Amino acid sequence: MIRILPDSISIEEEVPEDIPGIRLVNQLAFDGDYEADVVDRLRRNCPEILSLVAKQGDAVVGHVLFSPANIVPLEGWTVTGMGLGPLAVHPEHQGKGIGSALCQAGMQIMEAAGHPFVIVLGHPAYYPRFGFAQASAHGIRCAFKDVPVEAFMIRIIDVDTMAGVAGTAYYRQEFEEAS
Repeated sequence: MIRILPDSISIEEEVPEDIPGIRLVNQLAFDGDYEADVVDRLRRNCPEILSLVAKQGDAVVGHVLFSPANIVPLEGWTVTGMGLGPLAVHPEHQGKGIGSALCQAGMQIMEAAGHPFVIVLGHPAYYPRFGFAQASAHGIRCAFKDVPVEAFMIRIIDVDTMAGVAGTAYYRQEFEEAS
């Protein structure tokens, strides 16, 4: 899958040559190593990830990762979907629509793959444009402590599977490991 944006920026799936650029973009966008380390751990431990890059030529200028996430209901079966994050754009390329294009491309793949939901912990003014709403409105809370309710969101993709599902959402353990 290759999608071309203005300024000759393409969106494509990660290849091994992109890994150093992905790490750098996450370090610069988040001003530290935590997100870059999470991406590296997930790449090593979880074959089910979707890692997309935005590239200008051979340079990685943006990155988004999707990884499995579970909602453990108060009653009933655990439902597995995906978690979006991190989403990072190189500071010199922010504000050009690269993050939006990465998110849209990833969500199209999530829908096509039949995932019942995608969760995100992020800016409450940014993610609603992609169909995300407060997870608490669906009776779903984040397992992480001290997460502002407005920052934890969900996009329901399969309404039938998610009907009546309420409980706690868990990201993979790689997010909880110290960097």
